[in-house]
Amino acid sequence: MAKSKTVFYCQSCGYESAKWLGKCPSCNSWNSFAEEVIAKQETTKTEWRQESKQRQAKPRTLSEIETSRDLRWDSGDNELNRVLGGGVVPGSLILIGGEPGIGKSTLMLQAGLRLKGQRVLYVSGEESEQQIKMRAERMNDDSENFYILTETNTKNIFKHIEALEPQVVIIDSIQTLYSDQMESSAGSIGQVRQCSGEMMKFAKETNTPVFLIGHITKDGLLAGPKVLEHMVDTVLQFEGDRHLAYRILRTTKNRFGSTSEIGIYEMLGNGLREVSNPSEILISQKDGTLSGVTIGATIEGNRPLLIEIQSLVSPASFGTPQRTPTGFDQKRLNMLLAVLEKRCGFRMGTQDVFLNMAGGIKVEDPAIDLAICISIISSMEEIPVSDKACFAAEIGLGGELRAVNRIEQRISEAEKLGFSEIYISKFNQKALDVRKTKIVVKAFGKLTEVFEDLFG
Repeated sequence: MAKSKTVFYCQSCGYESAKWLGKCPSCNSWNSFAEEVIAKQETTKTEWRQESKQRQAKPRTLSEIETSRDLRWDSGDNELNRVLGGGVVPGSLILIGGEPGIGKSTLMLQAGLRLKGQRVLYVSGEESEQQIKMRAERMNDDSENFYILTETNTKNIFKHIEALEPQVVIIDSIQTLYSDQMESSAGSIGQVRQCSGEMMKFAKETNTPVFLIGHITKDGLLAGPKVLEHMVDTVLQFEGDRHLAYRILRTTKNRFGSTSEIGIYEMLGNGLREVSNPSEILISQKDGTLSGVTIGATIEGNRPLLIEIQSLVSPASFGTPQRTPTGFDQKRLNMLLAVLEKRCGFRMGTQDVFLNMAGGIKVEDPAIDLAICISIISSMEEIPVSDKACFAAEIGLGGELRAVNRIEQRISEAEKLGFSEIYISKFNQKALDVRKTKIVVKAFGKLTEVFEDLFG
């Protein structure tokens, strides 16, 4: 007979308490406890012995553990392979989050249909079989090894998994599943935690990769307890503006690869298209040269990108000037404006400054500092910058140009896209062989020297 009891979970870290607490003793967050009704099944001694016999394991040294050569297998999607670190790791638990309507289900359905050699089970708790088939028909893609199951009870799901023995499992979504071991409703903290634990146990014991689609809250965080992100191996964030065509798949946690990789897609009527050369979409097509527009060379993970930076500087109408960046850190923008005023003599304290990273991408690379400063002064003085020039250097507090990493890749990407010159720090020139490149490399030590070369 199952025994029911009430416990309280911290929604931030998953801490469990027998009574309600105002402050979580684990993560120190306030008013984060929520009540959950759980039912624990009694386990007899014979059942425990049978379970222990099935899971016999002994400690082994690293030399005794055998590893296969094929540690990853191809997902059929180059962008997905990139953000996962080179491919799907068998036995991994992957969580994909994003806003409603951004395309999470489309991404996973498309990835599952492309796995021709793998038996894929797509478990949906939100859509019917007919709705999923309609979406698959729009993609003009079909696979004989792709199976659809509309079920939310984990007990029934594992029965079908045992009979089908799939090689990949996709859950859409984890908030719709519920387990009979808990009496709370689907989507609650306890149910999300329990169902995720069962999926993780299945993935590790059978060496089967499991993809979990998760909802996010209005704050942009993954719904459910924070422990959910700790349990999974990889957390992917699918982001972008629903009114624009481009989507960005970003890695926020990855036990098997880098967390700085991104994948870029374009949403079309027949599914998501992989964007192999994202620099083309990040640089807008325009007629003629405009003031306040520059090109910066940045790197996301292993991929060099050329991004268009747009600035608008106008006299402040009120006493306090506005500083409004889009896709860039506001504190770093304030620092660059202070350098321009203190070291270069421009009066920025009376100007409104608006900064935009074209394409809706967020950039944290300090190598675009020089491009931002040039863009701001170009808009302030109404002097256009050549659209054949790009910039890659970090700005120090003394107004000096600091060296950036992997400058060869940035120069190579600029040369590939047809730029004629690139401005870098002279400290990057020491380990750089300019004879191998056709693009003109201009190296300077101070920000004022770049202004003199560009604006005279």
